[in-house]
Amino acid sequence: MLVAAPRRTRNPAVMDKQELARHRRAMADIINLRMARKAKTRADAATRAAQNRARFGRSKVEKAIEAADAERTAKLLDQARRETE
Repeated sequence: MLVAAPRRTRNPAVMDKQELARHRRAMADIINLRMARKAKTRADAATRAAQNRARFGRSKVEKAIEAADAERTAKLLDQARRETE
């Protein structure tokens, strides 16, 4: 008695687990190219921003603290200066 091999189908709802796994491995992921391009642009911009922050970045608070320290130092030097006349 000859038994016919099980019929292979492309419908994922009818596939068994092994066949479904094989089917999914064979197919590529479907992506929206516009969204992928925009995501890549955003990632590149974020990387560039991080590099610029590391290279040039100081926050306004850090700049203000440094300016206040410089002003305080200049004031102390002026107070300690001797009058030579």
